Amino acid sequence: MTEFLLQTHDLSRRFGGLAAVGGVSLGVAMGQVHAVIGPNGAGKSTLINLLSGDLAPSSGRIVFEGSDIGGLAPDRISQLGIGRSYQKTNVFPPFTVLENCRLAAQSRLANSMRFFKAADRYEAVVESARGALRQAGLDGRERALVADLSHGERRQVEIAMALATRPRVLLLDEPLAGMGAEESQRITALLGTLAADHAIVLVEHDMDAVFALAHTLTVMVNGKVLESGPPAQIRASRAVQAAYLGVDSA
Repeated sequence: MTEFLLQTHDLSRRFGGLAAVGGVSLGVAMGQVHAVIGPNGAGKSTLINLLSGDLAPSSGRIVFEGSDIGGLAPDRISQLGIGRSYQKTNVFPPFTVLENCRLAAQSRLANSMRFFKAADRYEAVVESARGALRQAGLDGRERALVADLSHGERRQVEIAMALATRPRVLLLDEPLAGMGAEESQRITALLGTLAADHAIVLVEHDMDAVFALAHTLTVMVNGKVLESGPPAQIRASRAVQAAYLGVDSA
């Protein structure tokens, strides 16, 4: 039986009378990628926001390492070991690659908000940032300004920033959005490497990447789970083909 690091149980989020997420149950284990797919408006990003603490559940449970974390603040969830990226790249363009990553690594210090010592004098923080950049494939780019990077490289910086917080779970919301084929292939390969040491929840529209990476796929439609299972099952599902791919299920 699979031991899940992060699970949801009948998780829901309502906005007035609208159930953006309705009764979603799923789990992701260490060393695995659980992809969440579905048409626009299916509730995928809302689900990620619930898992990261950016939204509080209306009902249901989010369990991480055996503890219910539903409703905790985003910084507390991050401290527990859950990192995330956003649909829109969330970096600091005027800063260097290393400075961006160092800011994320510094959040792990007990005195991270004390500014009476120059940040670059925290040797452990700087080394942690460099290690995250190596993991993200950005060796040799430490001094580059983020403003001068390609879209794909900015995505790598954002992933490196998440890695610098030392997460066990990575929540990745459309990391390949807006990329050309070459950049998509590079980031897909990177995510495959990172999956060995993390549990990854991946929201993505690039089906080639999804089927290349995912151990489990959950298909959402109108806030609910239509079907969940291994890639071969989802690829063959007539219900998924009808709802998501526009294929007649008759």
